[in-house]
Amino acid sequence: MKQVLIETNIFKPIVSINEGKTSPSGNLIVQGILSTAEKQNGNGRYYPIEILEREINKYMDIVKENRALGELDHPDSQVINLKNVSHKINNMHWDGQKVIGTIEILPTPSGNILKALFTNNVPVGISSRGMGSLKQMGEVAEVQDDFELLCYDFVSTPSNPGSYMSPLNESLTKFNEIYSKTNSIITDILCSNNRCPIY
Repeated sequence: MKQVLIETNIFKPIVSINEGKTSPSGNLIVQGILSTAEKQNGNGRYYPIEILEREINKYMDIVKENRALGELDHPDSQVINLKNVSHKINNMHWDGQKVIGTIEILPTPSGNILKALFTNNVPVGISSRGMGSLKQMGEVAEVQDDFELLCYDFVSTPSNPGSYMSPLNESLTKFNEIYSKTNSIITDILCSNNRCPIY
């Protein structure tokens, strides 16, 4: 039976944010790994290369049509909610078994929050959203041929524990600092016009 399949990894921009790479319209551009084939992920799932290749090729058509939108945080839904859109994918290519994406952060309310997180070096996750079924193969759940890739969203917390990579000698204090910084940035944005809807 088909279900919503969500895979999340920490998004580490390949190009430094400090380099100030922007689109012709002045929007922030980031680039990083979107998906990986032929490797068990943190959810215990495995994407065969031929299935992921097929879906990435189909999704590239959406990219060319300038419709490859994503949300900041995502619902368990097949629908992309336009009021939550934060970014669009401008380009995708394969690098071995990894899919690399070039992403433009849009000047929407959600996009402004995402831009603030990036420019303040706050880690975020990139999360694929799709529909499909799984077949259990020992400890691995293999994604089946009915898989359909829907979009890529940015999320605050990877779905599998430990996806935030940090040196082994760092403690939980570092995570709490990142969490507090994220909340502070979001509050500053929402309350920037002397109106604070979160209080």
